[in-house]
Amino acid sequence: MDYYKTLGLNRNATKDEIKQAFRNIAKKFHPDKHSTSPKSIKDDATVRFKQASEAYEVLVDDHKRADYNLRSNATNRSSGYGNYGYGYTYDNRNNNSSNGDYYSKRSSSVSRAQIVMGYINSRAFLLHVAFAGAILSGLAVVEIGRDKIWKMQNSGKSFEEAMESIQKTNAVKEKE
Repeated sequence: MDYYKTLGLNRNATKDEIKQAFRNIAKKFHPDKHSTSPKSIKDDATVRFKQASEAYEVLVDDHKRADYNLRSNATNRSSGYGNYGYGYTYDNRNNNSSNGDYYSKRSSSVSRAQIVMGYINSRAFLLHVAFAGAILSGLAVVEIGRDKIWKMQNSGKSFEEAMESIQKTNAVKEKE
């Protein structure tokens, strides 16, 4: 569903234009207005009102609108019967090859940089980064704490010196 088409707007519509278009459609198709209408008209009005509400909810929010524009541009510009992702589409109408190969590579309208930025700005990526940061911070704290505890218990000796001393002691015990 094209949200802009649902509200009768072009892609560079302002928030005020979006609000006004939604108000006009809401007045025309609100379910309360069609409560006494025949069932088919009432159902059609309800569906149109829900579509307009969904379109308004997405287009009035800047983040949702940017995400919708990015996704709809990728879908609208791909040719063929379906976009299977990763720049591949199925299209037997524009097949110029003589070998009967109906699958062809198509460049997607979304650049790799846009895909990367979309992932970097995603909630999943930010959660992964936060989780990795927490683990690395925890490891650093453990390492620092281990060193501090060792120095408190074994003043004057490093860990390596202590291990050499233990090995020498074990070797002496084995000889006896």
